Amino acid sequence: MSRIVRFRDEVWIELRDAVLWYEEREPGLGADFIRAFEAIVANLERNPMIYPVVYKTARRAVMRRFPYHVIHAVTDDEIVIVTVIHSHRHPRRWKSRV
Repeated sequence: MSRIVRFRDEVWIELRDAVLWYEEREPGLGADFIRAFEAIVANLERNPMIYPVVYKTARRAVMRRFPYHVIHAVTDDEIVIVTVIHSHRHPRRWKSRV
């Protein structure tokens, strides 16, 4: 079954902030971060249910190379990206979005 991937508005801000932070550290690293995020989204499109449930219906995909989690929820017809959050941030920051 093909599901539509939808992003919460906050995700774009979180992505921008992370990309800018990494790009300031090393030119090109922000682009690497985006590629790692895109790889997670591609995996979610193929099989969103392989990731563990971490809160209610929210699942967590861990990005490679970067200490970030992509929290998402899956319904019959869509995959909702709830947040892209640093692994050391408190979950309270995103749980209200689920």
